[in-house]
Amino acid sequence: MQFIPTVFQLIKNIFRETVDACLQLFKVMIPILILVKILQEFGLIKYLAWPLEPVMGLLGLPAEMGLVWATTLINNIYTGMIVLGSFTGNAAPMTGAQATVLGVLMLLAHGLPIETAIADRTGARFPFQCFMRLAGAFVLAWLLHVIYSTTGTLTGPAPMLFQNDASAGTGSIAAWALGQVRNLGSIFCIIFTLITIMRVLQAIGVIDLMNRILRPVLNFIGIGPKASAITVIGLTMGLSYGGGLIINEARNGKLSKEDIFYSLTFMGLCHSLIEDTLLIILIGGHLSGVLWGRLIFAVLAMAVIVQIVRRIPERARTACLWTEK
Repeated sequence: MQFIPTVFQLIKNIFRETVDACLQLFKVMIPILILVKILQEFGLIKYLAWPLEPVMGLLGLPAEMGLVWATTLINNIYTGMIVLGSFTGNAAPMTGAQATVLGVLMLLAHGLPIETAIADRTGARFPFQCFMRLAGAFVLAWLLHVIYSTTGTLTGPAPMLFQNDASAGTGSIAAWALGQVRNLGSIFCIIFTLITIMRVLQAIGVIDLMNRILRPVLNFIGIGPKASAITVIGLTMGLSYGGGLIINEARNGKLSKEDIFYSLTFMGLCHSLIEDTLLIILIGGHLSGVLWGRLIFAVLAMAVIVQIVRRIPERARTACLWTEK
């Protein structure tokens, strides 16, 4: 009989954690939703997305997707999903390849103000971390676009599991508002489900298994054993978790500047392999790009970065890559 109260308490804790997460998200998302609606009503979306149109064109994406990525860059993937959903009723459906390319942009470069600030607090310089994530996002997205276009794969409509309410973009303001409430409710359910999945994966040992599999990879690309354990946490659980631990270890002087830099740079290119990957699958992204492509690209990119950094004079490293914190 002890089982039922334990399960009830677990569900209660997950619900409370979901509410806390959503309150923080909705504070940012609701003003953006209102802004996007105003821009749509006055036909200004195309002008706002215009500066990013050449970049989106190189990646085989509609110009409007530039606004989705820009929103994701500033805030988070959830906000980008909401903005993407606001376009689904007014544009042709994306192909699986397009959804994957867009998903990769969102995965590698999102929430930069917050996540690069975490890196900066450890001594890894803010400008390089921003540049690395933006450049990495574009390069991987372009490579996937070329591969998918050349091979003719993922040309069918993207299986978007997350859809905005049909009334959210049309009709009266009241109908639009009701639709957005339903959309935010969908986000709440998604977060609740993801937190539950993470709890289950931790309980059955999947997270630990991933940790054991990934640790040799980190050693191979030059991340030392002291930093590899923390880096794996960032890869599986997210940059906020891994970055927070890195900050603590950096303050205690347990990690070298090189290990801190390599760990945070790698986590910037590839983190939250479970939660963020599931989010992009919801908008039609394919595992070939959003998981395997991202992981392989991050490993190869870091192998190159480590070799280059080791050949840079110490003064240049301190000036461009990390501080003396």
